[in-house]
Amino acid sequence: MVKRKYAGFFLRFVAWVLDGFILAIPTGVLAYLIPAIHPVLYIWLYYAYMESSAYQATLGKMLLGIKVTDLKGKRITFLRATGRYFGKILSGLILGIGFLMIVFTEKKQGLHDIIAKCLVVKA
Repeated sequence: MVKRKYAGFFLRFVAWVLDGFILAIPTGVLAYLIPAIHPVLYIWLYYAYMESSAYQATLGKMLLGIKVTDLKGKRITFLRATGRYFGKILSGLILGIGFLMIVFTEKKQGLHDIIAKCLVVKA
């Protein structure tokens, strides 16, 4: 059995910050050019598409060598990636405790990872 190395809170946080910088310009331009397209729609599509793609990671995660898998280490579906993305809202709504769980759980899972049955691992 292969021992997985899970990505911890700090690494995941840095990937999120990198993704924020990467998304800032396109979402700003889209919001300006096509006001009917809400930036959240674009951001959701970015995360769900990239994490369910063959890369299994957003650009920020790729830069740091981490990826999203299911509990068996396989690529996740777009639907599961969507559930994981919207699960982050719940993780944040409860005073960020859902994100803080990453520090304390054995497999470094946040609430959104547990809900979507996902892992974030070092590639």
